[in-house]
Amino acid sequence: MNCQKTKLLHDNLSVKDGTLYFADYNTTTLARKYGTPLMLLDEKKIRNTMRIYKNAMEKYFGKGAKPLYASKALSFVGIYQIAKEEEINTDIVSIGELYTAIKAGFPLENAFFHGNAKSDSDIEFAIDNGIGYFIVDTYDELYAIDKIAQKKGVCQKILLRLTPGIDPHTHSAIATGKVDSKFGTAIETGQALKIVKEALSLKGIDLRGYHSHIGSQIFDIKPFCDSADIMIRFVGEVKETLGFEAEILNLGGGFGVRYVESDPVIDYAENIRLISEHIKDYCQENEIEMPTILMEPGRSIVADSGMTLYTALSIKEIDGYKNYVAIDGGMTDNPRYALYQSSYTVLTSNKMDKEASYECTIAGRNCESGDLIQENVKIAKPQRGDNIAVLVTGAYNYSMASNYNRVPRPAVVLLGDTDRVVIKRETPEDVSRLDVTL
Repeated sequence: MNCQKTKLLHDNLSVKDGTLYFADYNTTTLARKYGTPLMLLDEKKIRNTMRIYKNAMEKYFGKGAKPLYASKALSFVGIYQIAKEEEINTDIVSIGELYTAIKAGFPLENAFFHGNAKSDSDIEFAIDNGIGYFIVDTYDELYAIDKIAQKKGVCQKILLRLTPGIDPHTHSAIATGKVDSKFGTAIETGQALKIVKEALSLKGIDLRGYHSHIGSQIFDIKPFCDSADIMIRFVGEVKETLGFEAEILNLGGGFGVRYVESDPVIDYAENIRLISEHIKDYCQENEIEMPTILMEPGRSIVADSGMTLYTALSIKEIDGYKNYVAIDGGMTDNPRYALYQSSYTVLTSNKMDKEASYECTIAGRNCESGDLIQENVKIAKPQRGDNIAVLVTGAYNYSMASNYNRVPRPAVVLLGDTDRVVIKRETPEDVSRLDVTL
């Protein structure tokens, strides 16, 4: 019998008495206690992954090297509290994320403000609240920060975001390091050198180094090494041409995560060791002082620390065509399949001892033909009321959730020594709270 596999994708998954357990919690019990859709987060795994990155970067890159938690993967007050306790930095991309970090008491001197289109009010809010660094994409942003910083009597620390021209062979929608990307300033066109020269001339700007980011969900270290070569070569070129030596080089993120069995297993600490050796060798060969290295492993910190539980509401069988299992969530809490055709592992979590032979498409509840979570997957055949678990949903699920069809967003429960709600379930009243009656 081909039962749903008991040796699952990640070590925080297990099966007992035919039921799926996550972070040692019974998923059926959690679904009954909190209702569905329900997003679960494994606190221990989040902390362990943060420590893997922090310890490996300090060990292999030296003092000052740190991971930045990429907030866009999943942003809520509790994640910044955890990042603060684990003594890692964070990057943020909006004043909403910044405000959330402030509420959490996160030290903003350790925060880096990203984004290719910051408004004056964004810049003022960040400076007023003591942001550590801006990651600057364009001349317009550079001049705006300079003007506002001078008005406030501040010399603002920045990193310039540069595009190294690397194609990491990932999905086109998440590749960010190519020359024609909307992000950053290209090195190979000569524009990067010009914007460095301009940044060095401005009184309100304290240029500390450079940032690059080549994309997401990358399993091979070669694109990172290739990007590092280009960036460090540029560090040397700028020193020789302009006399400026970068203190910081942020290599961004992009390490992949296992969503399905065919995805390879990644040893993050070993990857960091190998990249560090490559960078040290390159710096030595080219007589360049190695900058302080930063990285942004947001997805890989939280993705496999998450799971979403749904309730099956209907099973629709179209003879000779396909089967649908409709659930009580969908693209409103997980739009990644609709956007990227992202692969997921799906399980009937209360029937783990049953044969996984029912081929179906997991359909969402929204009034949209493209509202699908996964197509042509094999699970134990569910019936109305059974629980459907979608694994590895910690990154870019809740953070990309919406109220399309006026569907309230789910609750988020953190599983640690206790299970506790860290984001409340929205209500219809919450969804209409900002509406103004005519």
